Amino acid sequence: MNESEFIAALRKLPLHPGARGLEDDCAVLTIGGETLVITHDMMAEDTHFLSHADMADVAWKLLAANLSDLAAKGAGPIGVLLGHSLGSDDARFLAGLDEGLRTYGVPIMGGDTVATTGTSTYGMTAIGRAAHLPVPSRKGAQPGDGIHVTGPVGRAMLGFEGDEDHLQAFNRPVPRLAEGIALAPHVSAMMDISDGLLLDCWRMAWVSGVTLAIDSAVVPVASRPRMQECMRWGDDYELLFTAPEGAALPVPAFRIGTVRPRGSAPLLLDEAPLADPANLGYRHG
Repeated sequence: MNESEFIAALRKLPLHPGARGLEDDCAVLTIGGETLVITHDMMAEDTHFLSHADMADVAWKLLAANLSDLAAKGAGPIGVLLGHSLGSDDARFLAGLDEGLRTYGVPIMGGDTVATTGTSTYGMTAIGRAAHLPVPSRKGAQPGDGIHVTGPVGRAMLGFEGDEDHLQAFNRPVPRLAEGIALAPHVSAMMDISDGLLLDCWRMAWVSGVTLAIDSAVVPVASRPRMQECMRWGDDYELLFTAPEGAALPVPAFRIGTVRPRGSAPLLLDEAPLADPANLGYRHG
């Protein structure tokens, strides 16, 4: 199975109402007067990082990916649980994790370890507290809304390739926690850009039942000559969101298009329909 097929099969199993139909990056759980946001992300050797990677960077990125999911829901982190494969420079992993936890003021709450003989896989569950209700979803974009991103895409791609100016964007991405909390009351839909701008736009449009029309000329990219690659590569961890026309946004953002009623395809790029998500970004499996 690929990722889409596996998730479709999961939807046939008993689902909690807070799972949002497995169409979002987080579960939302209300307990008493609190609304919690829960997410889980994984990183696998030879898929998300190479065997010679600095494990401190791997730990930072694992944390950042989870916190980025919380940011897209306008949630402040409460704590994390770690699933750790022992044996691959554990001391460096712990050093990077410690640095990230202290940077973002996040305590570790527990987890599990396992000894492996093959490649390593790491998992993390992050728990956050919603700052605004209803909690934003990737579903909810409305015709007439503006489409926005909080920053350039493609920097992680250049960093992965060894560009000194963009190494940190790949190794130590910054989750947009403050921006997500500030934006939550103003957006109609929001998600983080992890698998590529175009693919994530397609996904938002698909679950919202609309078409996202993107103007590539105004998309902020790290390299204009490589615009198409920048919009597809992923690992950017900027926020992608839609907001009503004329909304007073509380943080700087780039408008990259407009939401339209569902047409021939979920996504239009410079008026060209993109009906198939294949080749729009990173797809698991």
